[in-house]
Amino acid sequence: MANIMYWEAIQRAHDEEMARDPLVICMGEDIGVAGGTYKATKGLYEKYGPLRVMDTPISENGFTGLAVGASFLGVRPIVEIMSVNFAWLAMDQMFNSAAKVRYMSGGQLAAPCVFRSAGGAAHQLGAQHSARMEKVFMGIAGLRVVTPSNPKQAYGLLKSAIRCDDPVFINEHELMYNMKGEVPDGEYFHPLEGSDIARAGTDVTLFGYNISVHWCLKAAEILDKQYGISAEVVDLYSLAPLDRDGIRKSVSKTHRAVIAEEDEAPVGVGSEVIAIINEECFFELDAAPVRVHSALVPQPYNHTLEKATIPDHEDVVKAVLKLFGKA
Repeated sequence: MANIMYWEAIQRAHDEEMARDPLVICMGEDIGVAGGTYKATKGLYEKYGPLRVMDTPISENGFTGLAVGASFLGVRPIVEIMSVNFAWLAMDQMFNSAAKVRYMSGGQLAAPCVFRSAGGAAHQLGAQHSARMEKVFMGIAGLRVVTPSNPKQAYGLLKSAIRCDDPVFINEHELMYNMKGEVPDGEYFHPLEGSDIARAGTDVTLFGYNISVHWCLKAAEILDKQYGISAEVVDLYSLAPLDRDGIRKSVSKTHRAVIAEEDEAPVGVGSEVIAIINEECFFELDAAPVRVHSALVPQPYNHTLEKATIPDHEDVVKAVLKLFGKA
């Protein structure tokens, strides 16, 4: 196993797939000569050249449309949208073209595109560079959405996404690129559908995805050591589709659930998870499921205000204690 950073895992997946298949290309702002804002394409421009590693103008709608059109002809583009806030400008191409073409063509066309983007609050980037937009993407029929929480997932999900014939949106978090973790030395593919048990437990299920998985893991450790509560942590790395069976199995075992997300409420992953719990295992519940989420405000620039709007592991602990009547 190699102990590498999140960005290195993404770069390695790019490199391996581009070496294997000459139809795999990547494009985006500053991904070529500069190697990407988060270094995820470092060294690829020098290795594969400007026809396969394309520095684009600041026109998300334009280069995303170029990628989608190329995918209709068999090319497998990886599009990096520097910040998920800028994905608003490319949604017509992703939602109306890539996500719908297989259905509209009766299966004659496919759009094997990968759209990668970084989101989330990353220390005083302000309201226009701190968006959490996964809830927008996961509601689009025909589009897969995954969100890796560690380097192994980042590597394996990208490799699986590149080889998938459906369009896949990969939601990365800006604070995780320098996170280290173990990645297999050999080739590894992570399933695009499902969830991972990040920590087994018996008393309550903590659901998280990308950065909130780490809040849940830290909360689970505190709950175990200080309160004797055994928390299971479920990593919902696939947001579209959500793992209904995995959600049902865990809640049926623990009978309590807390869903942690950096996104705001109302509307979000937490809402959907609670809907699934109510549909699949309502009578297994010993308490109503609880959401932990950010405040519904534009992300403040001021550090103190920013911190006040975003939850962390302490909020997860408080939510669990409330479920057990210990708050």
